[in-house]
Amino acid sequence: MTAKYDHIGQGYNRTRKADPYLTERLISLLKPESGKYYLDVGCGTGNYTHALYNRGVHLTGIDPSEKMLTEARKKNNSIEWKKGSVEDLPFHDAVFNGAIATLTLHHWQNMVNGFAEIKRVLIPRSNLVIFTSSPKQMETYWLNHYFPQMMKTSTAQMPSLKKISACLEQSGFSQITTEKYFVQNDLQDLFLQSGKYKPAMYFDPQIRRGISSFAALSNAEEVQKGLDLLARDIESGKIQQIIDQYENQAGDYLFIRARS
Repeated sequence: MTAKYDHIGQGYNRTRKADPYLTERLISLLKPESGKYYLDVGCGTGNYTHALYNRGVHLTGIDPSEKMLTEARKKNNSIEWKKGSVEDLPFHDAVFNGAIATLTLHHWQNMVNGFAEIKRVLIPRSNLVIFTSSPKQMETYWLNHYFPQMMKTSTAQMPSLKKISACLEQSGFSQITTEKYFVQNDLQDLFLQSGKYKPAMYFDPQIRRGISSFAALSNAEEVQKGLDLLARDIESGKIQQIIDQYENQAGDYLFIRARS
């Protein structure tokens, strides 16, 4: 994971920004209190760490990629940024009042150990808020039509909701709830499915570099072939038919909240 994000970290901030709606949902689910301390696990360049900090949430960000953390420090020197993995958090027991983990679960080496470490550093009865996508959801992305092998590889690395819930419970978390998220036209964080209704977005190489599926899990031949087909379908108008075929009620991403 470290090597992957050291590779794509440069320029990541140009396309990956904290989305206002997602920020609001993180805050609503986390329920932070003034004067208390929270943890952002797998914080990357700190987009959501910084956004929540600006809303009065005192956060520490931790990530295994030094390149990502270098970018995070440029954003805000008042936030404590730590290098480390979720399976071995460099903190004492029961020091945080809650935690967030956005689009990071699929990069963890061991989810049970990761959740156990988060529970260890959380004060009892604290909230952990996760933002992720499930394999079931990713199978409904129309990107599968244009980049089948990349999507197959990307989907395979995602833990299912069933597995996430089982690992949370095994690690001592309880009161697990979920909330579906459907991509909107005004989404500002340009992650994988962000172009759901803006397919031409994927022609921008800078945007693709900020998406780990394109940056680390694809091959150039398939990407070019897929982009060529996408261009033809946009020009002919067929793209709308493709998008409509993949419409569903599974949600594009998922918020998960659990209690320590």
